[in-house]
Amino acid sequence: MTTLVAAAAPFGRDLEECYARIERIAATARSAGAELLVLPEAALGGYLADLHAPGERPGMPPILDLDGPEVARVRAIAGDLVVTFGICEGDGPLRYNSAVALHGDGILGVHRKVHQPLREGVAYSAGGSFAAFDTPVGRMGMMICYDKAFPEAARTLALDGAEVVACMSAWPAARTAASPDLAEDRWTRRFDLFDQARALENQVVWVSANQSGTFGTMRFVASAKVVGPGGDVLATTGVREGLAIASLDVQAAVSAARRGMFHLQDRRPDAYEVLARA
Repeated sequence: MTTLVAAAAPFGRDLEECYARIERIAATARSAGAELLVLPEAALGGYLADLHAPGERPGMPPILDLDGPEVARVRAIAGDLVVTFGICEGDGPLRYNSAVALHGDGILGVHRKVHQPLREGVAYSAGGSFAAFDTPVGRMGMMICYDKAFPEAARTLALDGAEVVACMSAWPAARTAASPDLAEDRWTRRFDLFDQARALENQVVWVSANQSGTFGTMRFVASAKVVGPGGDVLATTGVREGLAIASLDVQAAVSAARRGMFHLQDRRPDAYEVLARA
């Protein structure tokens, strides 16, 4: 059995506060027997304060290097846990909204957010690929927030052998026609639907973390969850800060789902010509 943890938690600009929160969450996850902890998008330094300021560059989080002391500090916290989290990654003059997977022995994988909503492209360059990688909890893939709105992203990871997908988000509530009750908000519903649909159609274990609380002009929907390969929600925080914790035999669950229906095997790429032309 593998214990998977998805966090709904607030992260801002103060890195010391971020480290302290990661330490607390990791300690709780470890006490629950976790082997994988998925933290939100922008867990080191916070997300953009505003995506809707015309003509203005949104307030930027600190720019971090993958080989820098900030990521190394999270690696020290992780120890034997596999931890995924989001950063603003610097690469020469370019900046990426990136996700990092690591444990105490080093970095296991990196994903640069491909799909950019609203005005996020003002602040970040776009990544250009999705790839799975091997970890102590099995073959895994990562994506960030809006990436999950595109079925091709999760399907690419599944076809690359991913059995677990970690999706890290800073997913806000709706800005127009918003509900005062986050549980009833239409963007909360979209967040949840995408999580379940992507897990079901690809028959993978989906571990979805999200920011909670507020930051700048945004109110985040939380709703961290672990979803099984049949699309069933195994654990969720609802619209509150907290940890969604679930234990399952990942390989057995994925194998059982793929023996019952053959979503990957039964594809007909020759019928999808428009995808190749688009």
